[in-house]
Amino acid sequence: MRHKDSNGEALGGAESVQPSGAAQVDLNLLRTFLAVYRTGSFTAAARLLGLSQPTVTTQIRTLERQLDRELFQRLARGVTPAPYADELASRIVEPLDALATVTGPGGSPEVQQPEPVHLAGPAELLTHRIMPTLAPLVDKGVRLRITPGLTEPLLEELRAGRYDLVVSTYRPRGRTLASVPMTDEEFVLVTAPTWAERIGGPARIAADGPAALHGVPLVAYAEDVPIVRRYWRHVFGRRLVRHPAVTMPDLNAVKAAVAGGTGFSVLPRYLCAAELASGALVLLHDPDDPPINTGFLVQRPGSSGNPHVALVRDHLLETLRDW
Repeated sequence: MRHKDSNGEALGGAESVQPSGAAQVDLNLLRTFLAVYRTGSFTAAARLLGLSQPTVTTQIRTLERQLDRELFQRLARGVTPAPYADELASRIVEPLDALATVTGPGGSPEVQQPEPVHLAGPAELLTHRIMPTLAPLVDKGVRLRITPGLTEPLLEELRAGRYDLVVSTYRPRGRTLASVPMTDEEFVLVTAPTWAERIGGPARIAADGPAALHGVPLVAYAEDVPIVRRYWRHVFGRRLVRHPAVTMPDLNAVKAAVAGGTGFSVLPRYLCAAELASGALVLLHDPDDPPINTGFLVQRPGSSGNPHVALVRDHLLETLRDW
């Protein structure tokens, strides 16, 4: 739909940021547009910019009138860019981000410190793999806000603009999130030395398969034992038919229970590498083709003008490549 000015004359189409015959577009409108484009939400953009949601809505409508283009299609949850928005974003993102590094995100002449980077992921990966690598970034002045949680709700909150980066246990569906393979985690079948001795150790598993674990309590992360079921199907080629004796939604707690002699479980190797090396846990089986799960680092495309987000992303991909 074409808009009209106060005299009833039709406004011409916009082929550039500054349409022919129109006043120069306010940089603040472009900053607001870019924030909405990156977060996919007026509400998230308002939070990022320190504005009210009605102010963001008004600014986007003003920009749409000035450019005579629809920029966003309103959805039940958030917005999606209209075709022209992709073109506009590609033309303004680099100059606006470069300007932000000099003037600060709000356009103040004073240089402002970048916002904290909000990173989320599974507690075990954050604790044992992610956090130990971040010291050099903090030393450079990067501020971090770390949140543990389950992958599915974390990805939903990433879409809503709450996080900058999420470590995901699977590749997210759809095109709204950009994901990069980050690491492979191997799963291992373990128990305490006392149980290993009672059942005859790895040799018994190699000879009799999972039947050797009859009578050994199963300790699991959840009632539906997804990790153990996958191991059984992948390694033993059969369906797991037993129920857990103990469940705890924390793999560190599962590891502690198994090391304490509660029973057996299947854990990521990185999580129990120290215990396997010290003898606190025993590797019950060492198949040629162990089950592997790929972790992904996920970011909404162009999710932030904060240069520290890219710094954290690149650092994690580089340092965790050889897990």
